[in-house]
Amino acid sequence: MIRDTLNRPLRSLRISVTDRCNLRCAYCMPEMDYVWLPKDDVLDFEEISRLVDVFCSLGVDRVRLTGGEPLLRRHLEKLLSLLSAKPAVKDLAMTTNGILLAERARELKSAGLHRITVSLDTLRAGRFAALTRRGGLERVLEGLEAASSAGFSSVKIDTVVMRGTNDDELTDLIDLGRRLGAEVRFIEYMDVGGATRWRMDKVMSKQEILSVLARGAGPIEPVLEETSAPAQRYRLADGTLFGIIASTTTPFCQTCDRSRLTADGHYFTCLYSPSGSDLRSLIRGGASNQDLAEAITRIWTSRIDRGAEERLAMRERQALAEPGDLRKNPHLEMHTRGG
Repeated sequence: MIRDTLNRPLRSLRISVTDRCNLRCAYCMPEMDYVWLPKDDVLDFEEISRLVDVFCSLGVDRVRLTGGEPLLRRHLEKLLSLLSAKPAVKDLAMTTNGILLAERARELKSAGLHRITVSLDTLRAGRFAALTRRGGLERVLEGLEAASSAGFSSVKIDTVVMRGTNDDELTDLIDLGRRLGAEVRFIEYMDVGGATRWRMDKVMSKQEILSVLARGAGPIEPVLEETSAPAQRYRLADGTLFGIIASTTTPFCQTCDRSRLTADGHYFTCLYSPSGSDLRSLIRGGASNQDLAEAITRIWTSRIDRGAEERLAMRERQALAEPGDLRKNPHLEMHTRGG
């Protein structure tokens, strides 16, 4: 297993299989127009599978498929079958917005997907339509129902909490998770990628989230566990578990073992990195697996990233990128890098 300059191992790889999305969530894609990756640049499943083999040879054992919306990628079950057959992949997960999940959940499980996370920020139809600029709350809820009965080892619900937008629904989301057997993870609003309308005063901190939940759901105790997972987990009096990902106010850079591969093969070692490394050109230029392993090793062992910590230390913190920057460089987008 290779380690970076802060002794962080390369363990977790997030793979964006498409930059396209069927929603336009306010905290991720608030602009009206976007520049999309050329279709010919998008890695095919065999290329992704080969790169996963190389990453696994260097220590990766956890793979998560993301987007954009990964279920927009045609025949995704084929890729899942390829990845789930690899003994080195101990954990195979996916994050989806749930719009297309109801009709696909059992197929995804049969193809080898271990765990699934559904992004859901509100249980109110009008608010959902305003947040996503598309609508479809009922379809997401149907997708969650299907996922909860499909036999995944874990179903999670990810909720980005925004002050004055959905911070009055935290206990309702906990209730939904309890009913479905899904663990809710509340995420502080982050100033990453295309969050061009991010403001610090919209961020609900971990402590504020806990205070709201304590008032609405009763006593809360932390779950003590050794893990590099981004969420701090908590338990309610009835045993219900939930998590908080506090990357904005309490970064976990010191233990971050994650890196990201975009749909067109650009490799990023931090969500806040201004640029990545082009692995697609290597793989399509005839590079051997050893060549790819050496390139990835050079990138990871020289990694110094502490992006969230550096953002926290800024005296005046604003959105990471302006709309003009995103149109010039779509690789800055969260829906391109994967969450």
